[in-house]
Amino acid sequence: MTTDLGFLADCRTRLAFDLVSHTWNPVVVWALKDGPGRPGELRARIGGISPKVLTETLRRLEFNGLVARRAYGGSPPRVEYELTALGRTLIAPIEAFGVWAHDHGDKVMDAQERHGGAMGRARAGGA
Repeated sequence: MTTDLGFLADCRTRLAFDLVSHTWNPVVVWALKDGPGRPGELRARIGGISPKVLTETLRRLEFNGLVARRAYGGSPPRVEYELTALGRTLIAPIEAFGVWAHDHGDKVMDAQERHGGAMGRARAGGA
């Protein structure tokens, strides 16, 4: 990472952080890392994601060039999603962030507890 302050204002950097900061984007990318999947298969791999949110996430990832959609004819028609070459480049950073979360997540939660949840109350208008 650079110490150049221009890095903070770079719209490409903000774009990259936006792509991984959306709750479901990295989860769906990770779910597709081993190969293509149909929406039902992806929901089973992920757990806890609604069909609507999965569809929105897949569309967002497709819009950004990270996922390709393939439609097959037949009855019933089926759709499959897979990572593009660009999408595959996110696997290593997502994995690195997951390792960081595993190694340091308890410390973050401890810090939140020490602060008594004040951030949550402030956001809710209670502090």
